[in-house]
Amino acid sequence: MVRAKSTRPAPVKKKAAAKPVRRATQRKAKKKPQRQMPSWLRYVIAGLIAFLFLAAFFYFFIRPYSYRWKPCYGFKAYGVCMPSGFQVHGIDVSHYQGNIDWKMLTQTRQGKFPIHFVFMKASEGGDYGDKAFITNFDSAKTHGFIRGAYHFYNPKTDPIRQADFFINSVKLDSGDLPPVLDIEKRGKDENQLRRDLKLWLDKIEQHYKVKPILYTSYKFKTRYLNDSVFNSYPYWIAHYYVDSVEYRGEWKFWQHTDVGTLPGIREKVDLNIFNGSLEELQLMTIKK
Repeated sequence: MVRAKSTRPAPVKKKAAAKPVRRATQRKAKKKPQRQMPSWLRYVIAGLIAFLFLAAFFYFFIRPYSYRWKPCYGFKAYGVCMPSGFQVHGIDVSHYQGNIDWKMLTQTRQGKFPIHFVFMKASEGGDYGDKAFITNFDSAKTHGFIRGAYHFYNPKTDPIRQADFFINSVKLDSGDLPPVLDIEKRGKDENQLRRDLKLWLDKIEQHYKVKPILYTSYKFKTRYLNDSVFNSYPYWIAHYYVDSVEYRGEWKFWQHTDVGTLPGIREKVDLNIFNGSLEELQLMTIKK
């Protein structure tokens, strides 16, 4: 049976009454007036910062080399002011100086500060030989210079290996200066460094039958080699741009500058003096 459709209208849904919108009244925060730094104070602070920067720059970068620009009241030679009171002068070279014209270098003997001795770099660490050593070493003897050889020490390499490498690289003859240990790096352990250096020195002395020379700066000597066991070695002290060596112990050589200009050498050269007479220098040489 079919049912008749209902004719009653569908109920109308009542809309929910809109909630009244509450507008929150925000109080505007009162801004406090900011105080501005006076312009004169800004200039004072900026000037103070600039002064501190310049002072630090001078102390660390200019002051150590200010001796270069000091008036030379003594004699000037090879582009620098020469230390007074010393008669025996020398140089030290390596491959950094390039090809040396040894014949031209002999011209220095005609001047007021003749070059009498030359130290040459022979080796470094346990396996690096200076590529110019053999040529320089032979040429120095041929042209009548008192010659010497040095080893640049590497604290990270076994000292016996370094000593053996130097021995295999350098044959010293009668009239040559004792072998030199160049120590400039301390490594991580100071006590280990001193023990290792003594091993190198003992091995070299045993082989060449002469006490080696110790090359270092006066600061390195006083900080890391201030031990009586090292005081018996002849010292070669590096101390630049000063009127005299500040190291108060005994020393034989003084490397007083690294910017010497000599005939026959294109690059700058380290200049040295011997603390004694030429006869005393010759007495230091190896006798066979």
